[in-house]
Amino acid sequence: MIKNPRWARFWPDKAVVNLATIGSLGQFKAPGTWGSVMGVVFYVVFVAHMSDFAAAIFLAAASYFAIGVCGEAEKRLKKVDPGEIILDEFVAMPICFLGLSGINHHPQYVLILLAGFLLFRFFDILKPLGIKKLQRYHGGFGVVADDVAAALIVAVLLNVGVRLLLG
Repeated sequence: MIKNPRWARFWPDKAVVNLATIGSLGQFKAPGTWGSVMGVVFYVVFVAHMSDFAAAIFLAAASYFAIGVCGEAEKRLKKVDPGEIILDEFVAMPICFLGLSGINHHPQYVLILLAGFLLFRFFDILKPLGIKKLQRYHGGFGVVADDVAAALIVAVLLNVGVRLLLG
């Protein structure tokens, strides 16, 4: 059994829930889509300028942070993987673009971002290829792991697609 990190237990309810729901975005219709949109914005503003190695380290740390916050938010909301928790999509979305450092200078940059977003939503919603089994884990790990797995599959597809189709 994988346990939640303990550090988030000491945070105030409002801080945990606001982080997990990204403020009021978790209350919007289609909250996972909004979390993913904000993840793309986060990627463009903060992650796209990093090397692949730095981005991987940063996103691994962000995923660990999301596991702690999402697991604690589940407890405080008294729900299992509720839709309003969208920090998992927010953190996973930039993972879709790992291996594509420097892509922000590509003439098809916006198309690549859109393809990554659409592929991520496809894999996040349908959860094929065993992704759905990752949700059986309790706590924050179960909340975040399926999104990270979907993002890693998308990263592979985007890397192959960009290199084969866009050169």
